[in-house]
Amino acid sequence: MRYRSIWISDVHLGSRHAQTELLLDFLRHHQCRHLYLVGDIVDGWELRRRWLWNADSNTVIQKILRIHRKETRVTYICGNHDEFLQHFVGLSIGGVRVVDHAIHVGADRRRYLVIHGHQLDGLVHFNRLLERVGSRLYDLILTLNTHFNRLRRRMGFGYWSVSSYLKQNTKSAVRYITGFEDGMVRLAQEHRVHGVICGHIHRAEQRQIHGLKYLNCGDWVESCTALVEGFDGQFQILRWHERKAGGEAEDVVTVELAIQKSDVNPSSKPRRRPASQHDSEPELAGLF
Repeated sequence: MRYRSIWISDVHLGSRHAQTELLLDFLRHHQCRHLYLVGDIVDGWELRRRWLWNADSNTVIQKILRIHRKETRVTYICGNHDEFLQHFVGLSIGGVRVVDHAIHVGADRRRYLVIHGHQLDGLVHFNRLLERVGSRLYDLILTLNTHFNRLRRRMGFGYWSVSSYLKQNTKSAVRYITGFEDGMVRLAQEHRVHGVICGHIHRAEQRQIHGLKYLNCGDWVESCTALVEGFDGQFQILRWHERKAGGEAEDVVTVELAIQKSDVNPSSKPRRRPASQHDSEPELAGLF
């Protein structure tokens, strides 16, 4: 399949939960003009704790570099787990430009802020110890999820996400996600764009918030999702984990259609609203 643009985030290469085989399979089946790596592609935190880099991780990096040589423009957005790349912001590494954030101009000329999203986390800025404890907790949840789904497959059941269930049913998680989404939209308003594309919270989503598009490309440690833009300016979320689990053909991969093109007038400027109306909840920021 060929798309105008593809966004992936939160691959966490170097961690034991990185779904490198699925990501490589996805990259082999899809081509694009613009590839955005929306942060946390490499997990520097995990690599400092224990070295888990393997041959598949090397292959992912090599594949991305080969994609660049095929006239695809590759942009790397720095996240919190790959913060060591901040030293290279503004430079090009093997043809891949490294930036803090980017402005993507869609096929319909609408402009989108592309940013990882950790900038909204109070824990990232004020309590690094608590942040890393949360990251370890999330790692334990993913380990539990792996064993749980192995048992489900043996019993003939499909994939089920423990962490997604917790995010959707834990009040503090719901408050954090809602605050994160509102904060991202507020950031987009400050940049006077028509929407925001981010990652960080490992939850693929597309919705309209206060007249702007909120688009999250998800992650590649659990849900294995990517955001894509067609040549007509339409957005979709591709769920590659479900496609592989079901053994379905590529043309019936699970797809969620984004908000229709008519939802936002590209010539109109987003309305500003006071920042105090929506305060983000950072309680669970360290989980991501």
